[in-house]
Amino acid sequence: MIEEKLKKVSSLLDPLIKDYINGTDELYKAALHLPSHGGKRLRPFLVMKSCEIVGGDINYVIPAAIAIEVLHNFTLIHDDIMDNDLLRRGVPTVHTIWGIPMAILAGDLLFAKAFHILLSMKGDYEKIVKVAEILAKTTITISEGQSMDMSFERKNNVSEEEYMTMIYKKTGALFEASAKIGAILGGGSEEMVEALGNYGKNLGIGFQIFDDYLGLISKEEILGKPIGSDIREGKKTLFVIKLLNSSLRDKVISILGKKNVSNEDITLILNYIRNEKIDEYVLNKAKFHIDLAISSLSIFPNSEAKNDLIELARYVISRVK
Repeated sequence: MIEEKLKKVSSLLDPLIKDYINGTDELYKAALHLPSHGGKRLRPFLVMKSCEIVGGDINYVIPAAIAIEVLHNFTLIHDDIMDNDLLRRGVPTVHTIWGIPMAILAGDLLFAKAFHILLSMKGDYEKIVKVAEILAKTTITISEGQSMDMSFERKNNVSEEEYMTMIYKKTGALFEASAKIGAILGGGSEEMVEALGNYGKNLGIGFQIFDDYLGLISKEEILGKPIGSDIREGKKTLFVIKLLNSSLRDKVISILGKKNVSNEDITLILNYIRNEKIDEYVLNKAKFHIDLAISSLSIFPNSEAKNDLIELARYVISRVK
């Protein structure tokens, strides 16, 4: 079962992450706060499986997998600051414990550590530099996606196409990079790297759409953060975009971005979403990208690694949090 395999990867990587981010002062405690409180480890798993499917050595790419996870946690710390989120993975966010200045520093530390870890790898230096370049460009893309996400909060006419571009940049790009990096370091051909990149890209897009889906459809005690927080933050998710093109447009505009939105208003929106089958539309959109991801693997012969990647794709739209 894929969840058990993900847990095994976590058990392998978690102590190594602590070794790489080794320090005793508050900066290092802040930097390790989120990595120490779970996470699905999807991206490092993707690095390792992409390496395995092209015939590479999983053990060799462990530092690259850790670098990806460390960079991901850097983005989460800064994301939480920008969104003023109080909870992440069911625990207080870094800035609520250590304050915004220290949280920014903790994120900066993780960003630098990610590249330090990656560039400390032994082996084919040209490949290592190539994957470092991919990771640097991906960080730029993530920043662009986050900027789009923030700018959308001030707009009431965001198109579905704009939303798709934003979630690719903010989420899909790092999944894409994870798959490509694993394939390159594993010795995959250009065709293999491209196929796995397409797999990762669509996996990430499907993951993010489903994440937005869970943000309204799940339960707070399961999700680890309040239901409807995207509405309170004014986020233009696919749900909100569809609602802004509905008879509820004026109502939605009146409550979007309001931190004190009542539970009654959230319930009203949820009932409308269900009645108009917007939840089905969003879920089907996520499934479409997961199907695209799986189809990208058709060039590979059957193997345990291929089966794991197929199962991973199905998992990201069946999880409960």
